[in-house]
Amino acid sequence: MPIRWGDMDALGHVNNTVYFRYMEQIRVEWLDRLGFDLGAARTEGVVVVNASCTFLLPLTYPGAVEVRMFFDKPGRSSLQTHYELRKVGEDTLYAEGAAKMVWVNQTTGKSSPLPEWILKTLVD
Repeated sequence: MPIRWGDMDALGHVNNTVYFRYMEQIRVEWLDRLGFDLGAARTEGVVVVNASCTFLLPLTYPGAVEVRMFFDKPGRSSLQTHYELRKVGEDTLYAEGAAKMVWVNQTTGKSSPLPEWILKTLVD
């Protein structure tokens, strides 16, 4: 993803909130590739219940950021994800993060089991 000039703050580096956007975008693209349309009206979906980021080095404009996403063993209704953020073409780790995704029934607001189609992608 390109690092945009507007991603930076007054201190001249990418604002900490933008790192979470980078990680969010990778989660959305992963769900898109699985065929899950986040924009469609549905009775079930995913929410993030916890997110964290450890900022190791400041990202700056210009450049592009590469975000790698990894998964822990899934729970009944949750999936812990981990992220590594690097500048494209560099081995240097700029940040690492995590987010816990929970599958929920949108009507009741309660967790429900992860769908088989998600579980299948994690073992293939």
